[in-house]
Amino acid sequence: MTFIKNRKMTRQILVGDVKVGGEAPVTVQSMTNTHTYDIPATVSQIRRLTAAGCEIVRVAVPDMKSAEALTEIKKKVSIPVIADIHFDHRLAISAAEAGADCLRINPGNIGSRNNVKAVIDCARNLNIPIRIGVNSGSLQKDLLKKYGSVTAEAMVESAIRYIELVCSFDFYHIKLSLKASDVSRTIEAYRLISEATDFPLHVGVTEAGSLYSGIVKSALGIGTLLADGIGDTIRVSLTRDPVEEVRTGYEILKAVGIRRQGPEIISCPTCGRCNIDLFGIVEEVEKSLLTCRLPIKIAIMGCVVNGPGEAREADIGIAGGDNTGILFKKGKVIKKFPQEELVSVLLKEVERLESRYLKDNLEKNGKEFNYRSW
Repeated sequence: MTFIKNRKMTRQILVGDVKVGGEAPVTVQSMTNTHTYDIPATVSQIRRLTAAGCEIVRVAVPDMKSAEALTEIKKKVSIPVIADIHFDHRLAISAAEAGADCLRINPGNIGSRNNVKAVIDCARNLNIPIRIGVNSGSLQKDLLKKYGSVTAEAMVESAIRYIELVCSFDFYHIKLSLKASDVSRTIEAYRLISEATDFPLHVGVTEAGSLYSGIVKSALGIGTLLADGIGDTIRVSLTRDPVEEVRTGYEILKAVGIRRQGPEIISCPTCGRCNIDLFGIVEEVEKSLLTCRLPIKIAIMGCVVNGPGEAREADIGIAGGDNTGILFKKGKVIKKFPQEELVSVLLKEVERLESRYLKDNLEKNGKEFNYRSW
């Protein structure tokens, strides 16, 4: 059951082989923090992100050697790659020609109208989309003067200017982002632009911060917009390993109730009845299931007395105490074992369920199971 409003039906575009907008699932993106020209490091990180469920990845292209590196990077990764460009339109063209699946530009810092046209013409010829990115820190001077500060209205007016510019070249294969570093302004800007256009929206709170503050800001900002039916693709921005961005993105989607990929882990906050290292157990299970795609609810509880009852809605769970561990399903105990085997028993059961799930879906689809369809 979901509490979101009817999702806004936007135009659909293709980023590589991933559909964005329309009735396509809300996709999860991230961005590498390697030097893009360091091909082995960048490929390694993209593969880690892919294993964690990332569906589209963005890479920084600050120089020509980074643009040219995309040719080799694209050969070695399986998800679409977006080239993030600022200031130099020649980098955008080179990145596109090197195989980028999408260009992220801010038309305001690309240069003259002719420079923007050159990028648009290149994207059209190669049949790749462009993401128009507006950030609170990159508004035009006249808009700052008009509104007195960086407001949501100013960001929207800036975005509409860029939309009109790009569309004046008869190019409509675009998506939009309007990110601020504070939650309220981000939400307001996206609500306003969603009313003004039907282009697909890439949603996120920019410069959200470290792990805890970034997760809170992103959950509030992205979650609120998704609940409003706004958003076609999301990126959680954290000053952290980008794999954590992907994990957080899926947790937000699961919490809002619009998409499940991978396990949902519930656990008790512990109390005086807990006689096991629940914190350590939860952390070990989370790390072990980073690449698991089974859409299942797992409970990890601190005592065998109340655990199964309190977590009866979980598909599967464990609890321990007094040197005894239990495995339960839907609140019913199905197995008892030594307490030190809690993690191993749970992981073996999850592995068994995932294998059966993938086998069932493979037989149903008659082809390799595509996680993006979940």
